Amino acid sequence: MKKNERATLLIVIAAGISSIVVQLITIREFLAQFHGNEFVISLILFNWLILGGIGTLVAHLITPRYWEASSSRLCRLSFILAALSVIQIHSIRGLRDFFFIHGSSVGFYPTLAYIFLTIAPYCLLIGFILPYSLFVLRAETPDYSGTRIYITDNIGDITGGALFSFALVFLVTPLKAIFIANLPLVAASFLLFSLTGKQKKYLKVIPGAAITLLLLAAGIFFEPFSLAPSEGKLVHYRESRYGRIAVHQDNGQYTLLTDGVPVFSNQNQSIAEETIHYPLAQLDNPQRVLLISGEGGIMKELKKHGLKTVDYVELDPGITDVQFKFGLIENIEGLNVINQDGRAFLADSDKIYDAIILNLPEPDTFQVNRFFTDQFFSLVKKHLAPDGVLSFSMEGYDNYLAEPQRQKLSSLYNTVKNHFKHVLLMPGLKIFFLCRDISIKTDIPARLAEKGIIARYIRGYYYGNLTKERISDLNNLMDPNTPKNSDDSPLLMRLMFSQWFAKFSTSPVGFISGLAGLTIIYLFRIKREEFVLFSTGAMTMGSEILIIFAFQIFYGYIYFQIGLIITVFLAGLLPGALLGDRLREGGKQILVLTDGLLITLMGILILALKIGGDHLPSFFFLVFGFMISLACGFQFPVALHLGGGGNSAVTRSFSADLIGAASGILITSLILLPYFGLIWAAAGLIFLKLASLIVIGTPKLSNFLRRYVLRS
Repeated sequence: MKKNERATLLIVIAAGISSIVVQLITIREFLAQFHGNEFVISLILFNWLILGGIGTLVAHLITPRYWEASSSRLCRLSFILAALSVIQIHSIRGLRDFFFIHGSSVGFYPTLAYIFLTIAPYCLLIGFILPYSLFVLRAETPDYSGTRIYITDNIGDITGGALFSFALVFLVTPLKAIFIANLPLVAASFLLFSLTGKQKKYLKVIPGAAITLLLLAAGIFFEPFSLAPSEGKLVHYRESRYGRIAVHQDNGQYTLLTDGVPVFSNQNQSIAEETIHYPLAQLDNPQRVLLISGEGGIMKELKKHGLKTVDYVELDPGITDVQFKFGLIENIEGLNVINQDGRAFLADSDKIYDAIILNLPEPDTFQVNRFFTDQFFSLVKKHLAPDGVLSFSMEGYDNYLAEPQRQKLSSLYNTVKNHFKHVLLMPGLKIFFLCRDISIKTDIPARLAEKGIIARYIRGYYYGNLTKERISDLNNLMDPNTPKNSDDSPLLMRLMFSQWFAKFSTSPVGFISGLAGLTIIYLFRIKREEFVLFSTGAMTMGSEILIIFAFQIFYGYIYFQIGLIITVFLAGLLPGALLGDRLREGGKQILVLTDGLLITLMGILILALKIGGDHLPSFFFLVFGFMISLACGFQFPVALHLGGGGNSAVTRSFSADLIGAASGILITSLILLPYFGLIWAAAGLIFLKLASLIVIGTPKLSNFLRRYVLRS
């Protein structure tokens, strides 16, 4: 191997390391900026792939016709790429409040546009560099293998994913991770420049490398300033394996935020009283309470009931550390802090409680939705005493209950009513659900007076806010025909998704229809083997999104697992591509066999979800992801060989793979999962691969369909 070739391949590997680490940090940044909304993951990956595909096409269009490929230009582009990575993260943090009102909710289209604009420079360039590296190598060796570049890029991607998932995520802050991940790219670019043998060019590279390193270091220096709130001051910041934890102080009030969402305040007396006293007023002598997540002042109210034990479950130990440090919760007698997922804790425990209180936000993410499903309520029922009570809340309303919210409340009502004889909704700023098998008492102040418990807010405002008529009116509005919410068919997520659009008077139909039209035009202009890569890309990323959301549904902590899942999907591509390169002479038969394998794997997933559901170990999903990516990686060199292997074939193949992957993300995340659930989402990906099998297996039929559609 020539020195220049080795150095160029090192740049490809280093660019892969940089791009994956930057991608994972970008996902975490947007999760922190947009309140942990998993749909943001889909929008990021969609934009990333589309922009990368555009960058790849641009490389094909301008090289070598207008911009001859050279090692020195590749090095300069690599320096720019490294510098753009740190600029991208600071832009995501700094521009949100510039484009949107601070603290406001952001609609689908503004979110999509914001993601597109902030990541466009980096993604276009990373898409450009991969084929450009091949053109640099082919300037010296015209028949240089495109598959070799694909495999080399996979090595870099896997290395970047492993570096982030097993080291950087635990040891350093995001901007420090960016600095470390880009050092190999700067070093590889410097090495390639030094091998050109031209002293003048060698001297020119030193300022470029120095400026790049200076920008990367400046990103670390300015990181604390990029996290400072617009009001008050940042008194605590930590990146935990479950999310970003920050504490803001303003006029003596401390507010704890996770992923940008305020979850704790030391001045929220009314919510604390309602959360605790509504359910515990139902019990004559409660002794054992399970509290899943908490609220400022909540322990003070619990203490008034003279409880024997309070099991407080909070997933992230970093949150409980901060709560005690800043006095957000009180360490009362009998308190047991359990740092575990609440649902996993109940599944593994044999304890029986007098009351189980959920203090969680509305189920606008799959992570939270899993605490409002038929399966979870069934689990809760097993851990309640015969006269026990379950309590949880949703956002309230002023005078009018909008239809999307009514359907959301009705779905919850019907779901929990399946497990409890009595369910009562208590209106207010929050709507509290009280669920038990014996009658529910609505005169909360009288019950508290009987027990000698003083609750200032409830005593002063309850009768004015919660009249019998208002309670009755709300409960009578529940629609008994609204379907229940379940793990594999998350109706609440569909309703929350629809409510997201309704809130801003928009619809995803126009966006999806426009993209569908463009995709159809594209599909009828590509070759059969390119369609196979398109469907394979869609299958790979569709499966990846499916596994990401399944992790949220069954395990509830995707913020940490996202890096591991993406790394596993990348890891399968490398051995698949190596094996496919060896067997590429098999041509169409190989593509048919691997299509059949992909359909079989997806069928196995459907059976496993139907039979096992939340009992499946996380290892199963990781093995499934590896096998899917293995089969997908196998197809690329075979399809590239069938396409001729030239520069045009390389860029068209890369583009088909990227565009297919982007389409798979949108189809799975915006249509299949919210509206049809996990099982039918997997079935939809099978139908897509069946189309690929027909196209590559029956060329006469596919040619007829192509001519018919184009003629129409």
